[in-house]
Amino acid sequence: MARTGNRSSRGAGAKDGVAVVRRPEVRLPSLVEFDGEGLEPDGDYDGVRFGETDLADASGPGARFMDCELRGCALDRAELVRARFVDSVLTGVRGVGTDLAGASLRDVEILDARLGGVQLHGAVLERVLVRGGKIDYLNLRKARLKDVVFEGCVLSEPDFGDAQLVRVEFRDCVLKRADFSAVRMESVDLRTVAELDIARGVERLAGAVISPSQLMELAPAFAAQIGVRVEA
Repeated sequence: MARTGNRSSRGAGAKDGVAVVRRPEVRLPSLVEFDGEGLEPDGDYDGVRFGETDLADASGPGARFMDCELRGCALDRAELVRARFVDSVLTGVRGVGTDLAGASLRDVEILDARLGGVQLHGAVLERVLVRGGKIDYLNLRKARLKDVVFEGCVLSEPDFGDAQLVRVEFRDCVLKRADFSAVRMESVDLRTVAELDIARGVERLAGAVISPSQLMELAPAFAAQIGVRVEA
């Protein structure tokens, strides 16, 4: 396990040779309040606001959410396999065991979420912002992330195993016991992570950018990977 802490406030960008992450710019139109019960498989939701809606145990595999807002919704055990979220905002959503395996999120903001055991394995995330809140046991195995920002949030035991990360920024957030096994990285910015705790996969950080202080903290783990013993 490798663990570092760094509370620098520097931002990522073109300077210092770090690729710019393209953030989502979601501008919701006038929305219609959702007045149904639960979700429908392959349902089509366009311009809908789900306000404090109880979607626990809802079954909506393959559902499509376009220009939607989910605010304060309960998502416990919601089945949203292969769902598509486009130009949408999820604020204050909460729940355990939400299944979003194989889902597609494009131009999406996830704000102040409180989630646990979220299944996003095999999902595709493009231009996604995750800001604030706490997500426990986030499963992103074999997912593809491009232009994704994790900002000011806590990720406890996230699993990025065999995922592909391109232009991903972890900004002022906490990563606890992260699993980067077999991950592929390109222009991944870890410099401003408040707490970087890598449980597995420290040898897979090729393609990431870290700060000098993080390098010092990670040095023993790097040495162990190449069989170097450090003694005074």
